[in-house]
Amino acid sequence: MNHIALSLRDIYFNKRTGRLVYKRGDVQKYFFFQKGTLIQVKTTVPEERLGEVLYKLERISKDAHAAMDQYIEPNQNIGQVLRSRGVISEQDLSDALTYQLRETTLNVFPYFDAEITFQERDDFTSQTEESKISIPFIIEYGIRRMQPNPILKAFLARQVPFLKRKSFAYLLTVDEKEILDKITGVDPAEAILQTLTSPPDFFWKSLYLFYCLDLVDVKKEEGAQAAAAAGAAETASRGTGMTPEISEVLAFREAVAQKNFYQILEVAKTASEEEIKKAYFQMARRFHPDRFERKAAAEYKNQIDEVFDAITNAYRLLSNEDKRKDYDSGIATGVQEEAQDSVKKAEIKFRQGKTLFDMDRFDDAVSYLEEAVRLRRDKADYYLLLAMAESKIQSYLRKAESDFLKAISLEAWNPEGYVGLGVLYRTEGLQTKAIRQFKKALEADPEHAKARQELADMGLGPKKKKGLEGLFSLDFLGSKGKQKKK
Repeated sequence: MNHIALSLRDIYFNKRTGRLVYKRGDVQKYFFFQKGTLIQVKTTVPEERLGEVLYKLERISKDAHAAMDQYIEPNQNIGQVLRSRGVISEQDLSDALTYQLRETTLNVFPYFDAEITFQERDDFTSQTEESKISIPFIIEYGIRRMQPNPILKAFLARQVPFLKRKSFAYLLTVDEKEILDKITGVDPAEAILQTLTSPPDFFWKSLYLFYCLDLVDVKKEEGAQAAAAAGAAETASRGTGMTPEISEVLAFREAVAQKNFYQILEVAKTASEEEIKKAYFQMARRFHPDRFERKAAAEYKNQIDEVFDAITNAYRLLSNEDKRKDYDSGIATGVQEEAQDSVKKAEIKFRQGKTLFDMDRFDDAVSYLEEAVRLRRDKADYYLLLAMAESKIQSYLRKAESDFLKAISLEAWNPEGYVGLGVLYRTEGLQTKAIRQFKKALEADPEHAKARQELADMGLGPKKKKGLEGLFSLDFLGSKGKQKKK
C-alpha cells in the first residue's frame, strides 16, 4: 500500500532528513524534512501556494493578491519578498507557512494510488523561513477525516498487531482505546474485530491510526491461524445483520467529529454556492432517515439522526454568505487549535458557542456547540447549552428535547437539565410533562429557584421571593448540583 501516512510514520519516527516526492496525475508536491520534522513544501496545486494561502487567510489585500507577479524575484522566496517589502509581517508569514504545510499535507490523505518516494539527503538544509508542524497530529487528523476504504482492511487483515510505544495514546478517543486494549500480540486483527461491537470500517481505520502513530506494529499471522480467523470473520459478519448502508452511517458518525463543515459536505473550501447546494443534496440522499429499511432505521435511529443533523447544519451555515465568511475566518485563525487534542478543541468550540448564545445568535451557537459535542460526547454541560440554543429555534425543538435528555442521562443529579426540558414542554403546551420535569428538578435540588417559580406559576406551589437563578441565567456552569458532585 502506498499512502502518505505510512511515509510520514517512517520519516517521523526514524528522524529522517530529505525530500518526499508525491505525484498523482498532474499534481506534484515536494515535502522537505529535517530529522523527521516537516519544514517546507512546494506544490503545483494553485490554491495551496503561499500567495493564495496569504490571501485566503486575509493577510494580504485584494490588490496585493492581484499583483502577486510583481513580488516574484529570482532565487527569492515570495514570502520573504513580501515581508521585506512590508506587505506582510513576520507573524503573517509564519501563520501562512504553518497553514500551507498542514493543508498541503492533509489534502493528500484521501488517496492511495499516488507515487510516493523519499530521497534521503543528510546534507539537506532549508533555504526558506522554517515553520514546523506536528507530524503525529497531522497523521491523526488526516486519518480521522479519511473516508472508510477497503484498502485498509486488505493491508491489515492478515496481520497480528502488537503493542509498541504509548507516546501518542492520549490522542485516542474512548472507543479507540477500547480497541487498543484488546491488542495482546497474539490474536490476528480479524479475530480482535469479532470481540468488539465497533463497526468494521471504524475498526480498520482505528487500527491503521494505531499503526501510523507507532502505538502498534504488526506481524504476519501463520497460515492455519489465518484461515481460522478468516472463517470466523465471515461467520460473524453473516450474523450481525448490519447492512452496508448502516455501516456507512456508523463510520461517518465516528469520523464527523474531526471534520469541519466543508469536509462533512465533501467540498473544497473554495466551492461555489451551487457546488455546496449540489453536495448537500447528494449527502442528503445518502443519509436521509427515510432511505433506510424500517427495522434498521429504528435500531440505529439516533446515529442516523446525528449524521443527517450534521449534514444539515453544515449546509445551513455554508449556504449563508455572511456566516460562511465568519466560519472561514474562524478556520483561518484556528490553525493552532486543530493541533491540540480533542478535549481542548471541544472546550474552545464550547466557549465560542457560549459567547454566541450570550449574544442571542442561537443559530450560530448551535453550529459551534454541535462540533463541541461531537468531540466530547461525555459532557453534560455541552449538551445542555446546545439544547438551550436549539430550544430557541422552532425547527430544532425536537432535537432540543433529545439533547436535554442526553444531558440528563449524563448528569441525573443536576437539576438544570430537568428545568430546561420542563420549560421546553411548557412552551409547547405539554403541561403534564413540564410539571413532571420541574418536580424532578426539585428532587435533585429542593431549593432550585427556577423550578419552584415555574411550578408556582402553574398553580402548584409557593413562589420563590428571591430573584430567579439557574438554567437560563447560565448558572449551570457553576451550579449547586455540580458542587455537590465535587
